[in-house]
Amino acid sequence: NPEIRTAAPRFDLAGRPPSEIEAAWRRFGAAASPEEFCQSWLELQCQILSGVSDALVVLQKPGIETFAPVAFWPEARRERPQLSQVIERALREGRGLVEPRRTAYHMAYPVRGEEIELQAEMRELQWGAGWLEVLLRRAADPLEAARLRLNTMLQLLAVFLEHERFRDAAAALVTELASRLGCDRVVLASLERGVVHIEAVSNTAQFDRHANLLVATLNAMSEALDQREPVVYPGEGDTHPVVTLSHAELAQNSGAGGIATLPLVHAGRQVGALTLERAHGLRFDRSSLELLEGLAVLLGPLLDMRRTESRGLPAHAAHSARDFWTRLAGPGHAAVKLGVALVAALALFVTFATGTYRVAADARIEGEIQRAITAPFQGYVRESPVRAGDTVHRGQLLARLDDRDLQVERARLRAQREQYGQQYRDAMSRQERAQVRIASAQMAQADAQLALVDEQLARTEIVAPFDGVLVSGDLTQSLGAPLERGQVMLELAPLDAYRVVLQVDEHDLAAVKHGQKGELILTALSGERYRFVVTKITPVASAKEGRNVFRIEAELEAKAPPRLRPGMEGVAKIDVEERRLGWIWSRRLLDWLRLKSWAWLP
Repeated sequence: NPEIRTAAPRFDLAGRPPSEIEAAWRRFGAAASPEEFCQSWLELQCQILSGVSDALVVLQKPGIETFAPVAFWPEARRERPQLSQVIERALREGRGLVEPRRTAYHMAYPVRGEEIELQAEMRELQWGAGWLEVLLRRAADPLEAARLRLNTMLQLLAVFLEHERFRDAAAALVTELASRLGCDRVVLASLERGVVHIEAVSNTAQFDRHANLLVATLNAMSEALDQREPVVYPGEGDTHPVVTLSHAELAQNSGAGGIATLPLVHAGRQVGALTLERAHGLRFDRSSLELLEGLAVLLGPLLDMRRTESRGLPAHAAHSARDFWTRLAGPGHAAVKLGVALVAALALFVTFATGTYRVAADARIEGEIQRAITAPFQGYVRESPVRAGDTVHRGQLLARLDDRDLQVERARLRAQREQYGQQYRDAMSRQERAQVRIASAQMAQADAQLALVDEQLARTEIVAPFDGVLVSGDLTQSLGAPLERGQVMLELAPLDAYRVVLQVDEHDLAAVKHGQKGELILTALSGERYRFVVTKITPVASAKEGRNVFRIEAELEAKAPPRLRPGMEGVAKIDVEERRLGWIWSRRLLDWLRLKSWAWLP
């Protein structure tokens, strides 16, 4: 976008010093970046065009939508606010523009001017634009070449990944490589514990690893792996010097014109190598080597992954063990070493430390004496002021039975007794001895029946036989209900005498002995512990939640606290003996293994 003041002949360089013009052309030819190229080109254009006071080149870089200034003339002054308007308009409209000003013209390429002088200046700009086109093509060619190389690498990797078996994938890869790069032979090898193993040879299903050519190839691969960098034979003059003795020997034996060996690396560890041979008189050019170097970077991790997947379980275990040992014994990996040290310390602690072996079981509090309050005779419930959970005292009324029928029976018997008495007195007055004896017997029978009724009347009031707590029964819900003789109405337990009932699993029964001590924690009183002593082992099993348990009875060592109540449940642990912690924590597993091995083994 030059600003033109006066017209002058084209290519008028006579007024420029020769040294200045030559320097501008040298900078133009040696430009290494787009910015340097545009700057030198703009200087030449402003020297060719006369009357230019300000000029600017804007360029759109790859991947960026906006344009940015890359060259200025004069270079010392980089601000061009007067040219921004014509630049933005030319970019927006996509055509050449010429905007007249008071003393100059603002031009943006391309332009169709009406003045002859302006047409000449625009032709010079068109001539110079060809150099910019060359620059853009030069910048686009490397990108296109890189895209093609990347596409080729992806296609080769797709060939390697489309086969399920590792050997088939390796054979397909080397054959495809030989076809695409025009190689006589391509060999892929893996590195395992410092030893190189050939995995595949191009266009060969079976091969002898001890053949002379393959031995020479192994030596060439080892040569490249030892140097940890690619080796190309014969080498170019500007390449980094490397040892190529084994490659020269391989070329002599096979007659190859060019050999390239590339180490395959994964996570900083060499996992294999790739060797390619071309026919006599053919070498590997720079483009092929760039493709192979990029392929080697991508192929290393894939080769290691596919080779690991193809191993069996023992090989996987051995590889994992070796990898773990390498991390443990080698430098770095502080976290692994710290973890191993902690595990070792824990193993030593578990092996030699001891603790108390205890048997855990569900526990329940029961009264030492649990008295059942039963119905003394057939009748009906008339009154019951208490129910389960209430604390009662000796002699306190628990229930009262309906006594109306008994009162009627008592009145009838008393009347009958009076009648028998009158008969007895009449017989005595008449001195009828036989009748006296009959009346006397009837009187005795009536007295006995009256005594029985009086006893039943006395037992209609049921009282507590001792101080305690009702553990079951609620007659308030069945007032007026009939009762059978001997039917349990309530259950009463003392307040100061309890026993602990444990449900011990059959697997732990052998460890429990009479007299062993333990601790009990109740759900309702989880903050307190109660010591107990085993007093009775019942050799009768019962099913509970799908497992067999045995009833173990124990008594509390100390006096029962007032808050303790029958029916409370918790967890009890019986102290057995001192054992090593490893045995305590693994005993269930060991018992299960012994039982299953006995069941499964013949």
